[in-house]
Formats: sequence, structure tokens, C-alpha cells
Amino acid sequence: MSSTTPKRDWLSTVAHLEQTRWPWIVIAFLSCALVLVAHNVFQVWLYMKPCEQCVYIRYAFLVMALGCLFPIICPKSLVTRLIAYVMGIYGAIYGIMCSVKLSNIHQAIHGDDPDALFGMQGCSTEPHYPFGLPLEKWAPDWFLPTGDCGYDNSDVPLGTVLSPLQESIINMYNDAGGWYLIPPMKFMSMAQCCLLAFGVALLLYVVLGGSMIRERKMLFVKRRIAFFY
Repeated sequence: MSSTTPKRDWLSTVAHLEQTRWPWIVIAFLSCALVLVAHNVFQVWLYMKPCEQCVYIRYAFLVMALGCLFPIICPKSLVTRLIAYVMGIYGAIYGIMCSVKLSNIHQAIHGDDPDALFGMQGCSTEPHYPFGLPLEKWAPDWFLPTGDCGYDNSDVPLGTVLSPLQESIINMYNDAGGWYLIPPMKFMSMAQCCLLAFGVALLLYVVLGGSMIRERKMLFVKRRIAFFY
């Protein structure tokens, strides 16, 4: 006689994966990596000053990363995973809101309508973080806005000696009028790329959370059946 192991559907596989460290490690790693690239590459190396919405986006990514630390430490605990979901979904939604606002400002500045910027708000050098967090005082180089929203051009200080690679990349972005994923085509601004990243993260949280709820409902039903029979 040969025994066959029942095949799992994809949601059951995701539910099993959700109780391991790997999805949380991936989300935390990518979130931190994007913040590090924004600061160390764009801000420090390419001299692109962060705007108010930019530093809010950094905050949102770090909230998601911080939430992932709990299930990384204890992945089997429902409590730690629920904390990750609350912080992650909050960070993703907040990041989407900031990305949409920045994208609208960017399109208004670079568009043809001179009245598009009328009444538009959301760019200041005095940030107001959620819960009154003084992040701009704790880490000003990371969370204090020094640039204008919608302007991604490099602001190289006078007398700065650039390497040939730095100079070529800076000129490429400046010729395109700012940062784009594909500068010659002006395809996807930085705000649109961030919006895509937060959207994918939110979708991932929904899939992971939905698989967890489904698995727990199935477990509850099995226990009820076993109780009555």
C-alpha cells in the first residue's frame, strides 16, 4: 500500500511560510535597504536634498521594518505577528498617502498647467511626524527635510570634486529634470516608485494576513468537528 500526502493549496503554503522568519526578514531587509539607498546614495553621494514628504516616506519604511522585528524574534507567536501586521499595514498606508501627495506635487511642478500648484500643500522644512515623534532632532541627517518637494535635481556644493561616475550620474538625472527610474524616458518618478513599493508591501501583508485568518478558521472548524464527534 502506498500512502499519499495531501497536497497543500497555495494559501496553505503561504500560511505555513507566514509562521517562519523568512517573509518578515525579506520585508525588513528591503525596507531598510530602500532607506539606506535614499540616504547614502541619493542624498549623500548624489547630493539630492530630501523634502518633507521624502522623510515621511523614510519613516513609513522604517515603521514596517521595525514591526517585522517582532516575528523575526518569535515567528510562531500570534501576538508578534499581529504587531507586525498592525505596524506594517499602517506604515504601508501612510507611505502610500505620502507618495501620492509627492507624486501630485511632482506632476504639478513638471506639468504644463501653471495653476496646478495653486492651493497645493505638503512641503515644509519643519516636519510633523505622527505621534509627535521628534525624528528630525534625533537624526537630523536622516529625517530633517532640506529640499523642495518635486525637485530631485542634485545640489552639488561649490568646490566639490566629483568622481567621473558621480558626475555622469548627476548629469544624467539633471538633464532629465530629476530622478526617474529610466531618466532618458522620464519613466516613473521617485514618488511613483515609492508608491509601487508600498502598494506591493500592502498587498503582501493582505495575502499573508488572509492566509493566516483562513488557516485559523480551518483549524477552528476541525476542532469543533472533533469535539462533537
